[in-house]
Amino acid sequence: MRLPRRKFLRLVAGTVALPALVRVVRADAYPSRAVRLLVGSTPGASPDVVARLFGQWLSERLGQPFVIDNRPAGGGNLAAEPVVRAPPDGYMLLVFSASTAIDVTLLADSLNFNLERDIAPVAGMIDLPMLLLVNPAFPAKTLPELIAYAKANPGKVNIGTPPVGSPQYVGAALVEMMSETKLAVIPYRGGPAAVTDALGGQIQGVMGTVALLIDQVKAGALRALAITSAARSELLPDVPTMAEFLPGYQASQWVGLGAPKNTPAAVVGRLNAEINAALADPGMKAKLVALGGLPLPGSPDQFGKFVADETVKWAKVIKFSGAKAN
Repeated sequence: MRLPRRKFLRLVAGTVALPALVRVVRADAYPSRAVRLLVGSTPGASPDVVARLFGQWLSERLGQPFVIDNRPAGGGNLAAEPVVRAPPDGYMLLVFSASTAIDVTLLADSLNFNLERDIAPVAGMIDLPMLLLVNPAFPAKTLPELIAYAKANPGKVNIGTPPVGSPQYVGAALVEMMSETKLAVIPYRGGPAAVTDALGGQIQGVMGTVALLIDQVKAGALRALAITSAARSELLPDVPTMAEFLPGYQASQWVGLGAPKNTPAAVVGRLNAEINAALADPGMKAKLVALGGLPLPGSPDQFGKFVADETVKWAKVIKFSGAKAN
C-alpha cells in the first residue's frame, strides 16, 4: 500500500544522512554513530512510512541518525539478507512486516535466511488492519451474506488483492478457510489496481489496508463488510470485525523491528524501550491512527512469539490455499 504524497509528506518530515564508516562499539555506548534501517519496500509504502516515523523518533531520542535504506526487490527479502550477514552490533537493523513471516512458507525453497534463526526480534511497531469491501451493486450487504452467496456460487465472487504472499491475499484466503467457502481471490500487482476494478465492477470486492480504502468507504463508493483487526477501528466504528462472524479471525499488515542474531541484549533492550516509549507517546499514536493502524507494544520476547505465531498461522493458510510464489 502506498500513501498519497501529501499524507506521506505530512507524516514524515525529513531524512538523515548515510553513514560513511562502519565501526564496532560497546553495547553500553550504543549508538555512537549512524544506524541503518533496511526496509523491504519502496518509499511511500506502509513499512517505509513506519520506518521513517520511528527512525526520526530514534534519531531524536538517541542522538544519532537512523538512516532509511530501501531494498524493495525480491519481495522485500533482499533487505533481510544484509542484516543477517551484518555484525551483531545494532548498527544495521531490519524493518520487516507480515509479508516476511508469510514468505517463510511461500518461499521456503529460495530464501537465503531463516527468520527465526537469523533475526532477533526487537519490537513491534504498528498493526495495520485490512478491510473487505464490495461494490455497492453486489447483493451482499454483510459478511454473512457474502459467505452465503459464495456458498451458493462457489468460485464466482472475485476478490482483488495485492500479489500472492501479501497479507491481503492470505487474509482473503483465511476467510475462505474459516468460512468453508470458495472465493476467487485475484492477485493484482498492487492494491490501487484492485480498487479501480472493484469501483468499476470488473470484480465484486477488494481486500486492502484501511489507509488505502477508507476514503472509498466514507464516500460510499465501496461497501465495507468487515475489518480484520481484533477490535473495531475508531476510524470506522460502524464496520464490524471479521471475528464477530468468524470467531478467532485476525489478520494485518503489521510492521516491526529486527536485528542480527546475537545482537547484545543491552542494545536490543534499549531499542525496545525507545520504541515502546514512542508507542505510548500521544503524538506518535495519532500518526499511527492516521495510517489506519494501532500500536504494537511489547517486549522482544513478546514480539518474537507474535512473529512465530504469525508464521505458523500463515503456513496453514498457504497450504490450504495452494498458493505458489510467482
